Amino acid sequence: MTKKELRIVFFGTPDFAVESLRRIVAEGYNVTGVVTMPDKAAGRGHKLIQSPVKQFATENNLYLMQPPKLKDPEFISQLSALEADLFIVIAFRMLPEAVWAMPPLGTFNLHGSLLPRYRGAAPINRAIMNGDSETGVTTFFLKHEIDTGDIIDRCAITVGPDENAGSVHDRLMTLGAELTLKTLDRIINGNLNTIPQDQLADEAEPCTAPKIFKEDCRIDWNRSARQVHNHVRGLSPYPGAWTTIAMQGSEPSDIKILATKTVDETACHSKPGHIVIDNQRLIVECATGSLEILEVQPTGKRRMPASDWLRGARISEADFL
Repeated sequence: MTKKELRIVFFGTPDFAVESLRRIVAEGYNVTGVVTMPDKAAGRGHKLIQSPVKQFATENNLYLMQPPKLKDPEFISQLSALEADLFIVIAFRMLPEAVWAMPPLGTFNLHGSLLPRYRGAAPINRAIMNGDSETGVTTFFLKHEIDTGDIIDRCAITVGPDENAGSVHDRLMTLGAELTLKTLDRIINGNLNTIPQDQLADEAEPCTAPKIFKEDCRIDWNRSARQVHNHVRGLSPYPGAWTTIAMQGSEPSDIKILATKTVDETACHSKPGHIVIDNQRLIVECATGSLEILEVQPTGKRRMPASDWLRGARISEADFL
């Protein structure tokens, strides 16, 4: 089977998926259809926003489907009519079996972790929040239980101790596109040797990476400086770790902390969250060690260097985070 003969339907929504779709199209594969989320209303004017995958598909004249419900009989019929050999899923919703079991060559997914670690919606964020020094991407065939199918291939990267989720996301997006093409090549050439995930449990203990909600982003200053630093970088630039500042004479308010660096990792402090101002540097004491706050975003304002915020906010060492 050639690239032109292999009929592919691609499922995806965000930028992370676009890079792989772009490479698939550029390599001359036959993408007979693209499935993405329906347009979403956003902003004060509730303007409909198209997904990045939709924008790419439209610009490249690819057949596009945006089903509100993946079990809708009309959508299933449209999908079946494409007579695809293979489905590729990257950063999309959970597919019903009626969809993923449809193509004769199966459905494979590109996932942003080294499975079986970090099964779930937020693998990149969770790996960094936990302080992992290694992560990567995996391709695997879908089956009923989420992110548990047999692995086709994996590729790892080293994560720097100060690297944030945005940087790792962009590196994995590029690496993932390469792995997607490699996986397609193996499928075309019949060079598949998949591995059940339970055979890898000794080297990568299975764990989950659930969706991140607002309360997951709250900073706990009762942890060590290194743990708080990992928490911040694992949520930066989005959705952003946050804390509440209690300033004398003012109502408590929330503020996002988007970048930090460890100042000390050994000293124990009796009042975690205590602010120290050192020559226009904003330092916060944790249960163990201290962090310098480098970048913040006050509620309703733009992100800014912490030094700029210090000059305008009139923070004192009597205040607490």
